[in-house]
Amino acid sequence: MTYPPPFIRQMQALLGAEYADFEAALQTSPPVSIRLNSLRTAGNNAFEHPFAALPQVPWHPGGRYLPERPVFTLDPAFQAGAYYVQEASSMFLYEALRQTVDFSKKLRIMDLCAAPGGKSTLIASMLDPHRDLLVSNEVIRSRVSSLRENIEKWGAPNTAVCSAETTDLAGLEDWFDVVVTDAPCSGEGLFRKDPDATREWSPASVELCSGRQRRILASAVAALAPGGVLVYSTCTYNRDENDLNAAWVVREFDLDPVHLDVPADWNIAATEYGYQFFPHRVQGEGFFIAVFRKKEGPARKHNPASGFKNLKPLAKNQVPELGRWLRPGAELRFFETTSGEIMAFPAALENDYLVLEKHVRTKWFGANIGEFKGKDFIPGHALALHNQVSPELPGIELSREQALLFLKKETFERTPDMQNGWMLARYKGLNLGWMKVLPNRLNNYLPPERRIRMDVNE
Repeated sequence: MTYPPPFIRQMQALLGAEYADFEAALQTSPPVSIRLNSLRTAGNNAFEHPFAALPQVPWHPGGRYLPERPVFTLDPAFQAGAYYVQEASSMFLYEALRQTVDFSKKLRIMDLCAAPGGKSTLIASMLDPHRDLLVSNEVIRSRVSSLRENIEKWGAPNTAVCSAETTDLAGLEDWFDVVVTDAPCSGEGLFRKDPDATREWSPASVELCSGRQRRILASAVAALAPGGVLVYSTCTYNRDENDLNAAWVVREFDLDPVHLDVPADWNIAATEYGYQFFPHRVQGEGFFIAVFRKKEGPARKHNPASGFKNLKPLAKNQVPELGRWLRPGAELRFFETTSGEIMAFPAALENDYLVLEKHVRTKWFGANIGEFKGKDFIPGHALALHNQVSPELPGIELSREQALLFLKKETFERTPDMQNGWMLARYKGLNLGWMKVLPNRLNNYLPPERRIRMDVNE
C-alpha cells in the first residue's frame, strides 16, 4: 500500500525517527479485537464465551484480542449480542470515563456521533441500567438503523436513539453530565484496514474535517452541564483535527483539559492536550482522545413535556400480562405507539425521556417489547435480547447448526416433546429470538431484516 506524499511528510515530521517503525506497522495486518458484553456475562444464565480466555486489551477489562478474524456473521453468540467487534484503541474510552466520571451518581450521557454503536454499547455497560440515561445520536439518517440494531442487541433498557443535527440539540443546554464526541474525521488511523480512507484523504479534507469538528464540539459544550466531562476523539493523527482542536476548545469555552493516569507500558503517546495511539506502539489502530471538564456554575433548568406526543400509557389491565415475560422486580414503564407497539423503559427515567420529547423531533425511547393482538401478547424481538427478559421463560436450546438455520429464518420441524406456545430460541443459553410451537408446526419469528444472508457453510 502506498500513501499520499503529503501524509508521509506529515507523519515524518510528527514521528521523526519513529517513522520507519510506523510505516512498517502499516504494512502488517491489523489486529482483531472484540469487547465482551457484561450484560450477557454476569448474573443468572451467564454466558461463558471462549473468547473470554484470550489476551486482554490493557485498557478495557472486557476487551480481547483474537488470533485471527473469524466470520463474525456466522457466530450465533455475536448475533445474540454476547460481544461487539471493536477496534482496540477506541476502547480506551472506558479508561477515560473511569478516571473522570463519578459512576455512583445518576448520570445522563450523550454519545453525540454514535453510529454504528461501538462507543454507545461500551458506555451502556458502565451505567446503572435503572438509574442512568444513555442518549445515542446519529445525524446521518441512513446509519440510524444499524445503531438501533446494535443497541437493541446489547440489551440495555436505559437508552434513547436520536437523529438530530447537533444544532437541533440547543434545547438541551447544560443537561448532560458527559458528552462523548467521536467526531467524523479524515480517517488517517484507518489507512491500514480501509484502503478507501487512503484514497479519499487530502490536506483539503483534513481542513474540512477540522472545521466541521469545531462546529460539532461547540454544540457538545453547550449540551454539557457545569462540572460535566467532554470526551473528544478521532481516528486520525494530524494536529489540526486533534491537539489544535483541543486547544481551540480550551481557548473558546469554559473548559479545562483533564490529564489521565496512563501506565507507561501501555505505550500510548501523551500530547499537549490528549493521548495518541500509533499502530507501531500499541496493538491497535490510530486514535486520538482528549478529555475536558466544564467549569462549575449555574445550570439551565429543564422542564419536561406534559406528555409524549406519539405514546400513550399502556392500558392498566394489560400491564399484568407483561409481568410473566420480565424479571421479577423489573421497574419499567410501558407505553403504546399509535401503531400498537409497546415500548418499555425504566420508570425512574420517565421525566428524562419527557425532556427529550420536548426538544428532539426524531427519537426512539427504550425497547419495543411487543404488541397485543386482542388479549394475546405477541413478544417483540427486542424483548428476547433485553436484559430484563425473564430467565424462566421456556426455551429451546439449539446447536450451532440449528442456531444458524434459525438466524437464516428457516423453519424447524416440531418434535413430540415440544410444548405449544412461545419459546425462546437459545444458543448456549443466549437468547436469539422467538419461535412459536403450534400443534403441527414451529414458526420462526426472527424479523426478516435480521436474517443472515450468507451461506452458513462458509
